[in-house]
Amino acid sequence: MEPFIRDRQFYHKWALLTDPDDVGAGAKGYLKCDISVIGKGDTIKIPPKSEKDEDDIEANLLLPDGVPIERQRARFIIKIHKADGLPEMNYSLIANVKRAFTGESQDLVDPYVEVCFAGMTGCTSVRKNVYNPVWNEQIVFTEMFPPLCQRIKIQLRDSDPVHPNTIGTHFIDLKTISNDGERGFLPTFGPAYIYLYGSTRDYSLLDQHASLNMGMGEGVSYRGRILISIRTEIIDSIESPASEVEVEPIPPIVESSFGKNEEFFLFGSLFEANMIDKRLTDKPLQFELSIGNTGNSLDGHHESVKRSSDLDCNLDEVSADTGYWQSTTQPFKAASTDKNYYYLPYWEHKQCMHVRSIWPDHRRRMYNSNLIANIIEKFEEGLADVQTAMETDSGPDNSSLITLKSTLEATSNACAAYVRHMTNAPPFGNTKLDKERQKMCIFEIEQLVTMTKSLKALITKHSMKDRLRTAYTYLNKLKHLCEDSQCAMPDVFIWLVSNGKRLAYHRIPARDIIYSEFPDECGKFCGKMQTLFLKWPGKKASTPSGWAIPAKISVYLWLGILQDKKHYIDTLPQGYELSSELRNADKLRSNAPATIFYAEKHNFQMRAYVYQARSLIGSDSSGLSDPFARIVVGESTATTQVIDETLSPTWDELLVFDDILLYSTIEQIKADPPTIVIEIFDQDKVGKSEFIGRTLAKPHVKAFEDTHNRPQHPPSLEWYEITRGDDRAGELLATFELLEIPPKQTTSTLPELPSPRQANGKPPVDPNKGPILPVPKGIRPTLSKYRIEVLFWGLRDLKRVHLLTVDKPRVDIECAGNILCSTVIQNAKRNPNFINPVKFVDVELPDQDLYRPPLTIRVVDCRSFGRITLVGTHIINSIHKYIYTPMSKRERDIEDRKKSLIPLQNIDLRANCIIQDDAYAVENEKESCPLINRDVRATTSTCSPGVSQQTMRKKFTKNESMKKRKASTESAFDDDESSKDWWTKYFASVESMIETEKEAKRERQGFVQPSQGVVTIEEIRSPREEGIQSPRSDRDRSKRRQQTSPRTCRITPTFISKKPEIPRSAITKIIPHELEAVPEYEEFKEWLHSFELYRGKKTVDDTEDENRVVGVFKGAIKVYKWPIPRGIDDHTLMGFDPNYGFFQGVPNNDPIHVLVRVYIVKATDLHPMDLNGKADPYIVLHLGSKKISDKEHYVSKQLNPVFGKCFEIEATFPQDSMLTIQVLDWDLLGSDDLIGETKIDLENRFYSRHRATCGLPMKYEEQGYNRWRDAMKPTQILAKLCKDGKLDPPIYEYGRVKVGRTVFNMPMDDTELFSNPDTLEEQMALVVLRRWQEVPRVGTRLVTEHIETRPLYNPSKPGIEQGRLEMWVDMFPMDMPLPGPPLDISARKPKSYEMRVIIWNTDDVVLEDDAFFTGEKMSDIYVKGWVKGPDDCQSTDIHYRSLTGEGNFNWRFIYPFDYLEAEERIVISRKESVFSWDETECKIPARLELQVWDADHFSADDFLGAITLDLSRFPRGAKSSKLCSLEMLRNDGSVPMVNIFKQKRVKGWWPFYIKRDTEEMELTGKVEAEIHLLTHDEAEKVPAGLGRNEPDPLDKPNRPDASFMWFLNPLKSIRYIVWHNYKWTILKTSLTILLALLFLIFVYAVPGYTVKKLLGA
Repeated sequence: MEPFIRDRQFYHKWALLTDPDDVGAGAKGYLKCDISVIGKGDTIKIPPKSEKDEDDIEANLLLPDGVPIERQRARFIIKIHKADGLPEMNYSLIANVKRAFTGESQDLVDPYVEVCFAGMTGCTSVRKNVYNPVWNEQIVFTEMFPPLCQRIKIQLRDSDPVHPNTIGTHFIDLKTISNDGERGFLPTFGPAYIYLYGSTRDYSLLDQHASLNMGMGEGVSYRGRILISIRTEIIDSIESPASEVEVEPIPPIVESSFGKNEEFFLFGSLFEANMIDKRLTDKPLQFELSIGNTGNSLDGHHESVKRSSDLDCNLDEVSADTGYWQSTTQPFKAASTDKNYYYLPYWEHKQCMHVRSIWPDHRRRMYNSNLIANIIEKFEEGLADVQTAMETDSGPDNSSLITLKSTLEATSNACAAYVRHMTNAPPFGNTKLDKERQKMCIFEIEQLVTMTKSLKALITKHSMKDRLRTAYTYLNKLKHLCEDSQCAMPDVFIWLVSNGKRLAYHRIPARDIIYSEFPDECGKFCGKMQTLFLKWPGKKASTPSGWAIPAKISVYLWLGILQDKKHYIDTLPQGYELSSELRNADKLRSNAPATIFYAEKHNFQMRAYVYQARSLIGSDSSGLSDPFARIVVGESTATTQVIDETLSPTWDELLVFDDILLYSTIEQIKADPPTIVIEIFDQDKVGKSEFIGRTLAKPHVKAFEDTHNRPQHPPSLEWYEITRGDDRAGELLATFELLEIPPKQTTSTLPELPSPRQANGKPPVDPNKGPILPVPKGIRPTLSKYRIEVLFWGLRDLKRVHLLTVDKPRVDIECAGNILCSTVIQNAKRNPNFINPVKFVDVELPDQDLYRPPLTIRVVDCRSFGRITLVGTHIINSIHKYIYTPMSKRERDIEDRKKSLIPLQNIDLRANCIIQDDAYAVENEKESCPLINRDVRATTSTCSPGVSQQTMRKKFTKNESMKKRKASTESAFDDDESSKDWWTKYFASVESMIETEKEAKRERQGFVQPSQGVVTIEEIRSPREEGIQSPRSDRDRSKRRQQTSPRTCRITPTFISKKPEIPRSAITKIIPHELEAVPEYEEFKEWLHSFELYRGKKTVDDTEDENRVVGVFKGAIKVYKWPIPRGIDDHTLMGFDPNYGFFQGVPNNDPIHVLVRVYIVKATDLHPMDLNGKADPYIVLHLGSKKISDKEHYVSKQLNPVFGKCFEIEATFPQDSMLTIQVLDWDLLGSDDLIGETKIDLENRFYSRHRATCGLPMKYEEQGYNRWRDAMKPTQILAKLCKDGKLDPPIYEYGRVKVGRTVFNMPMDDTELFSNPDTLEEQMALVVLRRWQEVPRVGTRLVTEHIETRPLYNPSKPGIEQGRLEMWVDMFPMDMPLPGPPLDISARKPKSYEMRVIIWNTDDVVLEDDAFFTGEKMSDIYVKGWVKGPDDCQSTDIHYRSLTGEGNFNWRFIYPFDYLEAEERIVISRKESVFSWDETECKIPARLELQVWDADHFSADDFLGAITLDLSRFPRGAKSSKLCSLEMLRNDGSVPMVNIFKQKRVKGWWPFYIKRDTEEMELTGKVEAEIHLLTHDEAEKVPAGLGRNEPDPLDKPNRPDASFMWFLNPLKSIRYIVWHNYKWTILKTSLTILLALLFLIFVYAVPGYTVKKLLGA
């Protein structure tokens, strides 16, 4: 499909609908759809409205990948010129009625052609009553280019109004008639004939093979041909309609311009016909050879001309159906020797058929295909050899590499030869497609020459698989070039005919038998004898009833033009008499003979050495078969005896066939011996034997004058692959020999036959079978005496058989005809284990690996009255992998010598082991005692404690000085022992695993390249793992740490703080896969293997085959030569002498009660199950019939849930051996869904020598998070191991432990391991246990303390991982003292805190606003902060009109939160939405965010600056505002850090800042704050109010009088804003106004007063 456009979705697209049963029919309509790929929880985004009209189908089409969205319109012009060779079709009941009334007796056809393309259909006009219609019409389809429909369907139909019929169907794939490359061409075809095939013309009312006429299945008969041509024109104009069909007449074509007609000669000689089905033999049988309608003597209106010379005329004017033929053999009545298979008694008279016919001469097309097919065949063979070599390639000889290189070299040469040949060859033909194909083939194959050469140069051992894959792409490219869509000639048919009825056929492509003078251009079967199995016509061939073949023929075929006729007998098998026809073979008009008489014949005896078969298909309901083999050579058949109930029968039979007459020269017989057919059947008590499979073989031919010597005679046994249909059905080990009997002599001159032996099977199928002869000594494998020793442990999960439970099962193990039976389990429900588990049987087995026989495990149920019912079987194809070859003393010496070559400088004498100089990074600084000589052990005791004390003292003083220098820094990282729990250990272990993986990765990349010997030992035993270290490297590391420590400490403090928390000895191993997958533990199968038991018939369906499993057999098998040769120096699994059996010391398999503790740590990457993209997982455990569900403790909305649970179950082995751990998804409504499950076989672990019951830690501790979990102490475990291995009890001395002859020196100077004198002996025993594999003979690696990671799978989605589960299992037998309480690994609970943050003051805050009246800079400052997120935000009140950046608040924030100290995270639980059923828990970093803002009343507030304080590590506040700067935020360790969880109360000044675009920080203010952390209980005792509220209220801030809001305080505004700023202006203005008023009053009053004065009033 085209790439997803936006957001991985298709929106409102039109999808093309087609009929899957008729893909060539084109579009059946369009469907408008939306398709999106989303993860669970994602939302579907609806794309914006597009300008395109959504109902425009072409513009919104769902296009395949690679098809451009903008496509042009094109006209596809299909020209239908004419047709001929049509069959008679008028055979309906109505036709008979019509014939009676009208007297019309001709069975004529009313043909027309229907062409379907891209959902459109076009039809030509109907031509009435004609076999050779001429239309000369073209059907034009207008469609987009490139079209979505890739096939054009052309159907020739008969237009009968009552009974319309399809005559034939042909599909043309556009990919084969066009090329979209750089040198490509548009679809073009012809003018060329297309040949139609379909059903036989049997004139029945209901044609049973009518579907063949529709183009489905292989057509079984020629139905005519149509001359067509195809052309494509791209249309430039946009106006033309989107899609339409037009039918137009065209002028007739001149055929001769596209190829002249030639007369072809087809010859076939039938040498033998046998294996004829009994049902076909009622009437005499004959064969018919035909090509097209010529040669067809049964059907219709086509007849041969009277004489071959009648064809000698203008060939271009002759109809294709015209020909001369003698196409049928003489009818013969079939005979039989055994009434199973029949044969036609041709003897020395070989039947011949020949057909002369006229066809257009397009041989060059076939020659080209044959040349490419030859390259393909050799290339394919070479690549198959490479794959076989890769599967068997284990040695250093790199045979697969050499084979691939030589294959590519040969292919390159063959391609170059093709290019040279084709460059000078005449053209394929005159059509445009011929010319384009010729250019394309030469160009592509020329490219392949250079590509194969360059690929050959690139091959290395590591890149083999990739290069092989590339080679296969080249092969596919060649295959695409090989087929020519313009057929040159119709296919050849050979039919078996009886009484005018067609019974069986074989269809041979003409190009396989075409002749050319240039040998490589010849067809692969031209002039060669070939063995053909005839097929049933129609659907029967593909069904199980078609597995039985109708007949087998040996035939010689030759096809060529008349001028080459003289060559048709060139390669005919020699020994025939030259008849007049054969002498005149070079004369063009002479006929071929009707029979060829073979005068020379040779009498042979054939010996079939049938030894055994393996991996046969189960044919009975029990899952087994009762197989016998039937050998067919010529007309002779013979059967082996029947071996009862087995899939791996050993017949060991020599079948002798006397009087095998072969007609040819002895040289010819040797070069091409007859084909032998071997069929395997299952004999059923009722009805016919059921067919299992078939294989073909060629015998080794020995003439009487040849010597009967190696290597040719006697021949060696070979494996032949048995097939049934397309499936593999097993393998047969056999060989065949043809021994010539000298003329006039008897078989007495032949090598002597072996003496008969006793029958080992049921009575033979063949009643005439004589005595049973074994395979003679020179051929049969050389046998030696072997002992098969079997540990019969028990049976598990047995299903019901015939509706009854299996109560008393028994196991029978069969190998090479010997059966070893176990004891009968008396009550499988109570105890499914066997009482006497070890048994053995001595058998004769072949020494060669190739001939090793299979081994069959059968389980039967012994029921009452002596009835025995088969439960199930398991076949081991070859016992090769169970064969044990003991090591001789000499081999043991060589191995010991190799071990001693390890460089001596790496030997640590204290540890008595080889160590690496710089093995693992040491986390804790430790001084160590210098290397001590082995002899000075006495001084170790005095030196070691002294050194330890000095070390401790040194450490102490060093730490003291550090604390004095940087007390505040260290305060953030004080080590609190009480806070350590199991999770502390877990997280340290995860860190350790990550570091180890990084180191391994670096090593793989080549940064670390230690010597090979050291690596080997390192793998065996890591010195750091054992708590041992090299002093020199330790000092180097401590120096390195001193250099890097300060910087690292400041950059990643949390990382550093975790490091010293856990001593290295307490770390557990986290395994990133199952415990079984650790190579050293051998999957815990050193005692017990599980063999699945199958029942029922094998089918092709995998799911059905899975249902065939009816149980599991647990046990072990060892096969070894007996008696064991002398001079061996080897021991069994438990270290015992193998002469007394391999399973000595096998644990007791009586039922045992066990306490199982399953620790589930967490799950990761679970598959989402809910619509929100999450899941609500919980754990369910199944063990036997017991079930534990933890549903009430499901984890809400998590895909990585932490369970932290220990589940205890009491189990009884063997009944409760399989532990199933399921993770289910909790659902509020409906049943809970299974996310995934994992299964653990606890029994295998419990009984394993690797002691997988409870992992061994590195250090023995009696209490704390790392306490000892096992019920037995290390000293007790070691004593038990010594006792089981028959060693003396361990001897403990100071500094060393002696186990048997091995002395383990203890690293006593390792104060981490040997810190507690009370547990010294236990610790020493533990060190020995962790190095137990070093003990000779009985040593093996014991399971250490671990957490395994198991993948989860869902049975409904097999193979797809659904998540992973981190867990481990401890098991303790309940017949011993029980262990202590289980470890507490419950998830950490967060601690509740309340943090009180008092914002006292701010200073130097940037001034953002301009004053309303005055225009001076000021800010209305407030501070806000949060811990859990902006939703949890709290703000101070506003300090208005700060003119200096100073703000006074005295405001308290209160933040309650839950804190996980170990993870330094705050835990928040909240509902995701209103509809959520429960809260979702998430963890966020513990940070306090403080921000300073400028309040605006008529617009959004302005952000001024912020600071984020990491509560576990933030800079100590400055003592005053002046000292506060951005330097405090430096991260280089120069600033003292504070951990509020340790310090509890901090007060000081911190800077606010913003980041510019250049990432530079700019100081925007300072804040004085006090942070006080209290626990929840402390906070309740000393409550405090929010802001300045009660209780414990804060004083009001002493803010300046000017701090107010102007429009709420008008008087204050006048006083502090107007008066303060404009005092003198106001005074001046007031005085001026007063004076002006006085002056105005004066001016107003003076005239009146003056008049008054003047008048004297």
